[in-house]
Amino acid sequence: MATPRLVSLVALPEAAASTLLGIFDVMNAFNVAGLGLPDAPFRVEIAGEAAGTLRLTGGVPVEVLRPVDALESSDIVIVPSVVVPAGGWEKGRYARLVRWAGRMHEQGALLCSACSGIFLLAETGLFDGKDATVHYAYARLFSRAYPAVRIHPERVLVISGAREELVTSGASTTWHDLVLYLIARFAGSTAAQQVARAFALQWHQDGLAPYMVFEGRLDHGDSEIEAAQRWLSVHFAVANPVEEMIKGSPLAGRTFKRRFTAATGLAPIAYVQRLRIEDAKRRLERTADSVDEISWRVGYEDPAFFRRLFKRITGLTPGAYRKRFRIPDFARP
Repeated sequence: MATPRLVSLVALPEAAASTLLGIFDVMNAFNVAGLGLPDAPFRVEIAGEAAGTLRLTGGVPVEVLRPVDALESSDIVIVPSVVVPAGGWEKGRYARLVRWAGRMHEQGALLCSACSGIFLLAETGLFDGKDATVHYAYARLFSRAYPAVRIHPERVLVISGAREELVTSGASTTWHDLVLYLIARFAGSTAAQQVARAFALQWHQDGLAPYMVFEGRLDHGDSEIEAAQRWLSVHFAVANPVEEMIKGSPLAGRTFKRRFTAATGLAPIAYVQRLRIEDAKRRLERTADSVDEISWRVGYEDPAFFRRLFKRITGLTPGAYRKRFRIPDFARP
């Protein structure tokens, strides 16, 4: 039997209990009798700045068994999701954890983050110039804090580094994908499938685009474009909305389009498409209207074009989206 790899699960006050404890339980599943799993490939420990009881977000207490200063080696370091305040991540607050993670990487450890845990690991500088993912709600905050990291919030799992040793997972429960990936990598795909069945876990194979809610940028400082955006948020379904915006603007057409793209990051027609698809998503979730009816209501007379656009933006057909996100009958009041 091979020596189990040491997994250091990092606890800090901003950590989400559901992610930290979920990762702990699933990676320890090999030690649970009755699941029919092979010998344990991992030994999971909760590590932190100091040993003892630590209260996570929401006040949930966990016991930190190993202070990182006493932990001279680790095979896999995992930082769970953390709650980031509206003002952004405070760099330098956990300098000891950051230095320790860097040392573990130098010795060959994998550095892994779940969801927003990348905010801490990015302080090592090891992700600069690399691809990573983060919860889409934190993508703008992260990009401002770490502009050298290429962030892809629509992706479920990103594996980077010369040794494939930098592993990040995206929003919320994509820690399932992270853990299943680690099990498959070190214990084999059969073991990963067994664990997925035991816990009813699913890979997010369609990516995170279906879950992302489009919110146009309003913090760009261009008042003319902001006024157009606010008009568009109500009138996106009208015929020729880009032309109507330009008519209502004092700017020339080419100037308007250039400033709109610079301010929002999207060309006007692409912005309109995002607003229309976002409204269509809500209608698919909350009404029984046909796809053709929804297509017309959000501004498309050609249902076939609407279906193609919907799948290109969300990764799912309208029917598949409705099946996944509409509240099932048994859960309705």
